[in-house]
Amino acid sequence: MKRIKIKKYIMVLTAVIGLTAAVPGAAGAATTGENAAASQLEVRFGDNGAAFTMKLEDNDTAAAIKKHVGTADWRLPIYHYDDYDHWEEMQYYDISRRYEIPSDNAKTVASEKAGEVYYSHPNRIILFYEDAEVTGEYTKIGEIEATDDFKKAVKDNPVLRGWGNKIVQIKNIK
Repeated sequence: MKRIKIKKYIMVLTAVIGLTAAVPGAAGAATTGENAAASQLEVRFGDNGAAFTMKLEDNDTAAAIKKHVGTADWRLPIYHYDDYDHWEEMQYYDISRRYEIPSDNAKTVASEKAGEVYYSHPNRIILFYEDAEVTGEYTKIGEIEATDDFKKAVKDNPVLRGWGNKIVQIKNIK
């Protein structure tokens, strides 16, 4: 009798160990599939601007931004849009410091193409809407197709009345 109980116990224990090993693999596959399907964000310039798709890079920085945008759509202010070096080629958007974003793989970048989107520590997104030669420590997080409509949307993003700044909206694509 005792022998049967021990065999049953061993069989149950083996099944539990097997399931425990299988579940993380299944969860990892589900997460990988989810990340592959959700490797894009929607970007709008202004409150009523047209939507543009940003294809995200496969790195920790882009994944962290995607995760944070998944908890709440971002409506980021552009405080300076025509009074800094290279404003004719790029814009930058400050992200709230409450979001922790890694920048472990930042590299010195000296040449950027229109549509490229970078992260710059601490908590700043840099968007190039024209080809540029700007040197900085950046992590590429994505790219938006640099069509004429895209360039026009960035340039013509209206200044909000009463605020004195522009807005960029970033949200998950559902």
